[in-house]
Amino acid sequence: MLNSSLKLRFQAFALHLVTSVLIALVSLYLVFIVWHPAPLAKAVGVTHIFIMMLGIDVILGPLLTFLVAKQGKKSLKFDLGVIVLLQLAAFTYGIYNIAISRPVYIAFDTIRFEVVQANNIPVESLEQASVPYNTLGWGQPKFVAVRPIENIEQKNDRLFVELETGVAPSMQPNLYEPIDNQWSILSEQAKPLSQLKQNNKTSEVEDIVANYAEADSWLPLKGYDANAVVLLNKNKKRIIKIVDLRP
Repeated sequence: MLNSSLKLRFQAFALHLVTSVLIALVSLYLVFIVWHPAPLAKAVGVTHIFIMMLGIDVILGPLLTFLVAKQGKKSLKFDLGVIVLLQLAAFTYGIYNIAISRPVYIAFDTIRFEVVQANNIPVESLEQASVPYNTLGWGQPKFVAVRPIENIEQKNDRLFVELETGVAPSMQPNLYEPIDNQWSILSEQAKPLSQLKQNNKTSEVEDIVANYAEADSWLPLKGYDANAVVLLNKNKKRIIKIVDLRP
């Protein structure tokens, strides 16, 4: 039989753990299903931040509760309140940093797609953008295209902005247009599926191609932490899937 003090510890630990796990599951869905559908989590390097946040939320918090929960302890409520407050502060800080760097657009620019994160988009560019590119969504990132350069003046202007500020054209919503407007360029730049075997294991490429039989070509996707591949169907003018292969 457990004594009353140890029983209280286990009850407090279990309650805290269950609550933390439920919060973690909601966060898991938000971060990896909504904001970073695979393989975008790998592309932007969010996994290690989430694991660190998860460690504090699911492991450290309940363990501290187990340690301080003692039968008849006068400061028990205060101690538990401090633990919960610290846990919430750490969780809020972690989820905030993930939220502000969430991918909001997958932008095609000339020869490749690029992952565009919310904190890379300048406010002034957002204010100059037309609807629907003048807001940053909270759902899954949307495919867009950067308007082609029409003359040498535009080319120089974009180059100057990127060199001066580090803001690439793909990070400027005022330059966006629907991806469907550029299928002629996409089709021209698209590469054959067989070329994927140059930088990936043949078995991996064959497995993925078998799973996405509609795909007939691909284009590279540039990410912050790792690159990936966007599978296309040129004939049907469709984007099939972002997959975890190296361009």
